[in-house]
Amino acid sequence: MNKFTPVIIACFLMFAFASSGCGVRTVDDGQAGVRADFGKIQDQPLSTGWHFYIPLFSWIEIWDVKTQEIKETAAVPSSEGLISTLDISVLYNVPKENVVEVRKTVGVNYVSKVIEPYVRESIRNVASGYEVKALFQDKGRREISQKMLEFLQSKLAPRGIVVQDVLLRDVQLPRPFAESIQMKLRTEQEALQKEFELQKAKKDAEIQVARAEGISKSNKIISSSLDDNYLRYLWIEGIQKNNSVIYVPTEANMPIMEANRLREQVK
Repeated sequence: MNKFTPVIIACFLMFAFASSGCGVRTVDDGQAGVRADFGKIQDQPLSTGWHFYIPLFSWIEIWDVKTQEIKETAAVPSSEGLISTLDISVLYNVPKENVVEVRKTVGVNYVSKVIEPYVRESIRNVASGYEVKALFQDKGRREISQKMLEFLQSKLAPRGIVVQDVLLRDVQLPRPFAESIQMKLRTEQEALQKEFELQKAKKDAEIQVARAEGISKSNKIISSSLDDNYLRYLWIEGIQKNNSVIYVPTEANMPIMEANRLREQVK
């Protein structure tokens, strides 16, 4: 048999199907197929691969079973009556084993029919019950996300839709509240700066006092050790270091003497 024979046979079969009016739908990885014959949806989803159908009598829909995201932006009143804007992402998917059920009970537009309305309801019921400061704090955001997740799971799981997570992507706080927060942060920073300056001034003062005490003690030690003989010694020592000759008269009008000799006599 020629090696090209299988290819020729496949092309012939495809041409025969096309000529007979048959269609082909491909289900890829991460997808599932829903098939209906004579208007009745089959109970089992189609797996990956090629699937043939006759357009006049049947149809095949391709459903994405991977994780998907829906984004919602809503203005939410807080418990104080202030309006905040929330940007929310909901991660969800329809498992392969549930695509037939969702198709039968909800339809192909299940996102706009059930997911979006329930997401909006969760925002109104959950987020609107909190104070504005809860939206500003990480703990409050996590709590709101968790409660919204539990709400959506309770509503959508019976319909075959799996809600994986709810994320608060961004929160725009009311302008008066945002300005008050910024003012509070500036005040705290200024207080910290003044506290630092006060500590520095105290430390500088302690250093000055320590220096003054050291100088005072040094002066007391020096003054207590000074007497006439020691001062005379320092005077003569200075003369010797400068190599100076000073003539000093004697008391008895004797011939004058050089300072070096006088120093020797003092010794």
